[in-house]
Amino acid sequence: MPGHTLESRLDGAVGGKTAGVLERAFGMKTVGDLLAHYPRRYARRGELTPISSLPVGEPVTIVAEVRRANERRMQARKGTILEVVISDGNGELSLTFFNQAWRLKDLRPGRRGIFAGKVGEYKGSKQLAHPDYELFDDEDTARLNAQAYANLPIPIYPATSTVASWQFTKIVELVLGGLGDIADPLPDALRAVHGLLDARTAIERIHRPDFEDQIEQARETLRWHEAFVLQAALLQQRQFVRALSAIKRPGGALLERFDEALPFPRTPDQLTVGDQVERDLVGDWPMNRLVQGEVGSGKTLVALRAMLQVAESGGQSALIAPTEVLAAQHVRSIARMLGPKLAPELMPTLLTGQLPAAERRKAALRVASGQARIVVGTHALLSESTTFADLGLVVVDEQHRFGVEQRESLRAKGSSPHALVLTATPIPRTVAMTVFGDLDVSTIRTMPQGRAGIQTFVAPLAERPGWFARVWERIAEEVGQGRQAFVVCAAIDSEAATKDDTADEAVEPDEGSTARTRWGVVQAADLLSRHPAFEGIRVEILHGKMPSEDKDAVMQAFARGDIDVLVATTVVEVGVDVPNASTMAILEADRFGVSQLHQLRGRVGRGGVPGLCLLVTEAAPGTSARARVEAVAATLDGFELAEVDLELRGEGDVLGDAQSGVRSSLRLLRVVKDAPLIAEARGAAEGVLEADPTLQRHPGLAAAIERRVGIQERAALAKS
Repeated sequence: MPGHTLESRLDGAVGGKTAGVLERAFGMKTVGDLLAHYPRRYARRGELTPISSLPVGEPVTIVAEVRRANERRMQARKGTILEVVISDGNGELSLTFFNQAWRLKDLRPGRRGIFAGKVGEYKGSKQLAHPDYELFDDEDTARLNAQAYANLPIPIYPATSTVASWQFTKIVELVLGGLGDIADPLPDALRAVHGLLDARTAIERIHRPDFEDQIEQARETLRWHEAFVLQAALLQQRQFVRALSAIKRPGGALLERFDEALPFPRTPDQLTVGDQVERDLVGDWPMNRLVQGEVGSGKTLVALRAMLQVAESGGQSALIAPTEVLAAQHVRSIARMLGPKLAPELMPTLLTGQLPAAERRKAALRVASGQARIVVGTHALLSESTTFADLGLVVVDEQHRFGVEQRESLRAKGSSPHALVLTATPIPRTVAMTVFGDLDVSTIRTMPQGRAGIQTFVAPLAERPGWFARVWERIAEEVGQGRQAFVVCAAIDSEAATKDDTADEAVEPDEGSTARTRWGVVQAADLLSRHPAFEGIRVEILHGKMPSEDKDAVMQAFARGDIDVLVATTVVEVGVDVPNASTMAILEADRFGVSQLHQLRGRVGRGGVPGLCLLVTEAAPGTSARARVEAVAATLDGFELAEVDLELRGEGDVLGDAQSGVRSSLRLLRVVKDAPLIAEARGAAEGVLEADPTLQRHPGLAAAIERRVGIQERAALAKS
């Protein structure tokens, strides 16, 4: 009977019941999914874990020996309690089982095994109540040399309450026993150069090594698998796009008129990136470009010039924004930049779900007829009822806010339209290479002249609680000079905070963060309404759950100067342009990520007024939460902060949910630490695809791409 393959369904290899448990616990569906769940560490049968240092309240896995066991009747209620004492040679730990006397026949003095559970405390002694365990077989000990047996590595797997580590070990043993041949994704020459194992041996050795020395070579081989398969998939995606034919969109009078009317010279980076985009739009295949740049660096200008170039031939451009506030802001900004002569010709049109029905029908008609050559909207652009006459360019603003399917469904409304992705969140070089390897990446670093700059300070309430009062005084002083201010909160209402109320993307509390959000928009606004220094100061609130027309009315009033202080959630994070806003206080700043704090403070200091950002935190010095806040205060360089963010949080969080396919395929590879390996893998993958574009001569690689980067994951890589 032929063995299982990595593509085989899991229920055929382990049975339906076990497969169901594994799918619920880990999302596994195939043999490949199971075997890509690698051990997180290895224990040894001879290792002695110091019981004395086990942390109370934490789940642990230890190797120990049974010293004594006895059963006694419980005094308070019916039944018996079995108490087993285990030792690592230095300390003792008790295991307790209720009404399970039958375990006495297994847990005899002298037996050794792995024990796992949550460490508790009873009468001053540490204990594990109803732990999971697996005893080592006496037969194995007799069969193997005693010292070799004592040093045989035991894989310890990431486990759940339903699947213990050694249960997983037994399942893996069963599957490896029935596993057939594995086609190698790495070319033979590449394996030979780097001294890597064949795929079958690498998988065997990472799951059941005979010696500790075998583990690292297996890991290195599988790291290469991850890097090489991912880079090949990204490069193949680029090939797919370049195999499409695009309608060429040369520039002309519209673009010339716009450039002549610009009241300022474009920065060197705006010129360079603009030239790249212009060339892309007359290329043989659709543009697939990511433009990254600091807040206010001119990404919207680059996008608008691309829209004008597409409009020259009658084509339409669709800009999709993550929030209605931002979409409305974009339409106003674009109309203002186009000026009174160009705007009526291009008719920038807003299309959102919250528009009144009559307005929405009118907007949809302008889009369908081709009258509106620039369309800005939110998810309403994705509606089946929204059609375009000639969609030539898709612009995605803040791409990390969108799911892949949403971006793809918008592109599907045109015939291979060009795509321009904008992000104000600088992407570390290693992440760009790993996640955006199928896109051409452009960077705008130089900032326009005339910016007054921003000063950032931490208000550390843990050490200096009195500074909280000074924050409000400082804001009142700025308003007294005719300026405006933001107060940003991590929730709408901290009293009734649910996940839906939180500030869109505030980070989960971690080391050093307060246990729960204390300051919501509601609480902060209430405080200011009673604050003596704010008498006569006009304060309004803004958050994502307000009706669309209310949000837009508040933003326009703030832009006009009719509001002095805006208390808001992160709905103001992107696209809000109020040059008179000089100050921002971010309450509980430790509840936000590094890049998000950087984005938020970019809302101030945008005109000739110097910016001031106050990061208010109760996080203690030396904690990771405090480190994030201090990192933002230390520099205004978003690219430097992106690298810091990567170091502080790890690539899992930085890659973001939209790249979930990429994240799930990175088990051993670390984007920062393994950057040289990733770069080398990319070069090798380029060589393979150049010589064999369809991978007919590399079936192992083709199969690995399909397996690891499946339909959903391939879509996640197709950010185009």
